[in-house]
Amino acid sequence: MILNTELEYKGDMFPSTITTYTKDVDVLHFSTANNVILQLTVLRDSVLRFRYTTVGKFGKDFSYAIDEDASRGYNHLEISDDDEKYIITTSKLICHIFKSDLRKSIYDANDNSIICEDEKGFHWEESYELGGDIVKMSKAAQNGESYYGLGDKPQHLNLKGRRFENWATDSYAFGKDTDPIYKAIPFYTGLHNGKSYGIFFDNTFRTFFDFCSERRNVTSFWAQGGEMNYYFIYGPKMQDVVTSYTDLTGTPELPPLWALGYHQCKWSYYPESNVKEVTQKFRDLKIPCDAIYLDIDYMEGFRCFTWSENYFPDPKRMVKELADDGFKTVVIIDPGIKIDNEYSVFKEGLDNDYFCKRADGPYMKGKVWPGECYFPDFTRPVVREWWAGLFKELIEDIGVKGVWNDMNEPAVMDVPGKTFPSDVRHDYDGNPCSHNKAHNIYGMQMARATYHGVKRFNYPKRPFVITRSAYSGTQRYTSTWMGDNVATWEHLQIANIQAQRLALSGFSFAGSDIGGFAEQPNGELYARWIQLGAFHPFCRTHSSGDHGDQEPWAFDEEVTNVVRKFIEIRYQLLPYLYTSFYQYSENNIPMLKSLVLFDQEDNQTHYRIDEFICGNQLLICPINEPNAKGRRMYIPRGEWYNYWTNEIVSGGRETWIDADLDSMPIFVKAGAVIPKYPIQQYVGEKEIDQLTLDVYYKNGKEDSELYEDADDGYDYTKGRYSLKKFNVAGSEDKLIIRIHKSGKYITSYSTFKINLLGLPFDVKSIKLDNEYIDLEEVSFKDNTLVVSKEFTNLQIKG
Repeated sequence: MILNTELEYKGDMFPSTITTYTKDVDVLHFSTANNVILQLTVLRDSVLRFRYTTVGKFGKDFSYAIDEDASRGYNHLEISDDDEKYIITTSKLICHIFKSDLRKSIYDANDNSIICEDEKGFHWEESYELGGDIVKMSKAAQNGESYYGLGDKPQHLNLKGRRFENWATDSYAFGKDTDPIYKAIPFYTGLHNGKSYGIFFDNTFRTFFDFCSERRNVTSFWAQGGEMNYYFIYGPKMQDVVTSYTDLTGTPELPPLWALGYHQCKWSYYPESNVKEVTQKFRDLKIPCDAIYLDIDYMEGFRCFTWSENYFPDPKRMVKELADDGFKTVVIIDPGIKIDNEYSVFKEGLDNDYFCKRADGPYMKGKVWPGECYFPDFTRPVVREWWAGLFKELIEDIGVKGVWNDMNEPAVMDVPGKTFPSDVRHDYDGNPCSHNKAHNIYGMQMARATYHGVKRFNYPKRPFVITRSAYSGTQRYTSTWMGDNVATWEHLQIANIQAQRLALSGFSFAGSDIGGFAEQPNGELYARWIQLGAFHPFCRTHSSGDHGDQEPWAFDEEVTNVVRKFIEIRYQLLPYLYTSFYQYSENNIPMLKSLVLFDQEDNQTHYRIDEFICGNQLLICPINEPNAKGRRMYIPRGEWYNYWTNEIVSGGRETWIDADLDSMPIFVKAGAVIPKYPIQQYVGEKEIDQLTLDVYYKNGKEDSELYEDADDGYDYTKGRYSLKKFNVAGSEDKLIIRIHKSGKYITSYSTFKINLLGLPFDVKSIKLDNEYIDLEEVSFKDNTLVVSKEFTNLQIKG
């Protein structure tokens, strides 16, 4: 007997007519005749969640990405319908759900303008190979629409006309346009007609995004399994979209201040004498540095949580001696645990059944640095707890201050695809699944377990963790870098774009391997890269070591001096950077801002890739070409001061900026108050006895902030912090500086040294807290004065 086994239908399927509608407070359900259900949740007036099922019921609702403290609540919700559609109205949005096919259109409630509308909308295809559905969503692109985000994709900042894949991948020496690489952050921001929205596709399977590449007027995203589950976030300001997404997925706690200093890393510094030689050279040459990294060679046969007796015979003594000289030791920890019955970590994992297994029962075995390894299932809470406990010796006993998670995509050397096969099974916090679903969050859950271990054993100090692989929400636990880049001028530009894109994607605490990991930079390239890296939240030189040395002194004296100069600038700006981190941690504001984020109403910013805002008031533009004496750059609208000359320029135009090797284009926003520390060789070397404030005159008003605390520990969570809000107001013959203070922390300094920059008048009188004072009382000279930190109102008159 011969059966016709040809499937009746292959291809896309679509929802049919809505048959029922129900409402449960803020959750709406729309069911169709062919068993599709749309669950619409109103999280906020500007945030809607859309979740679909094709089988008539939903599975368990679980996400690693969503922060449990994410904001909820709305001011207004109204539901009505007509013959064609249901109408859901909040104070910010109007959403139409069409009864015939479940498609959606979303409008601005203020002016009824279209923000985002479905093209085909939700559709799906049965996955006969993997089971479940390939879930798809297509949107109509609006006229002139641009797209941004998706984490650290090494492509043009504007995603328009491109297609991407999210599958965390070990991408050694990746190049421009390589995709995918190490991270999977399925969030993007759309911008058109002066209005911005975001879409976060919370699906951990292999996902794809097409921004008008296949069809020029259609943007689409899809996944090879799981649910069509996405959040729609409205601005209309792009910064509001990014802050709302960051609120949804979370921010880190404040890092120790030293984590914002300069870090030095190499594969590998060993033995101990080599580590000491490198750290001593920093101090001898007076190049500030706070952290020294140990790569895999510090271990015994690359076994995690061990030390090589030959290279590091007494790690506790060495780490203490480094700490006494101001260096914090950071060590690498990979997920692969060597199969070795004499190795206690392996034995514990094996005895307790903590390792990942294949579908039919054997453990997932793969080759990485130690040889054949098993891999912990970090999606099991008991395994994360075990892993966290393994850090006791490293952190509490030996004194290591930070941990660096690498190879956690996960990377495996000897299997097709260079990662776990898809039949590997994971617990997924009680939601058992295959590696198809768990792959993109494996590195995130390793970093989470590491963070909790470092935090536990470093208490009462704050933890510092860095990860290579990440999914949305990983920023709650760790910093990151962009992986194994290359020592080329093209990669210098790529690093700049990646850092901006990560900040646009909720992950500000990021930086590149300065100088390039693979191959060897020349001195000029290294100097230019340091200049850029000095303004990235995470600042670390790292190299493979295969192609030569890459320390600040590895080139010539001119380069060494340039490197020292820019690292010193970073250390002077630590209070500014720390304040930016506070604004990120507390208010979800990205630490780096692409020009389009800074001023979306200026169409000239929509395709700029080199210029960016560090914090709120520093404009940075790296030099990306060899032998350059300067470059053309775009100055955004407003008034800006050249950092080097204090010359003021008006923005909204492109202009040439001189920048020899010892310089780079840096501008300061008019009206800014920039706090500065004295130069230190490491954080805590000096007690700060006076804080410098560079105040840039503006004919108008500008606000600035300064956040300070004990630089480490958790007293700040009990109100022991100092937050100063500056308001600068200038006119033709007057400059007024007001301060509003909050918090209970008492700073070590008692005075401000105020540098008044750009004054258009000669100072004739100074009024301090409503009393005129003698200019000699405040040591007034060359538009500089010294005043008590307790002042609240300072008036400078011409």
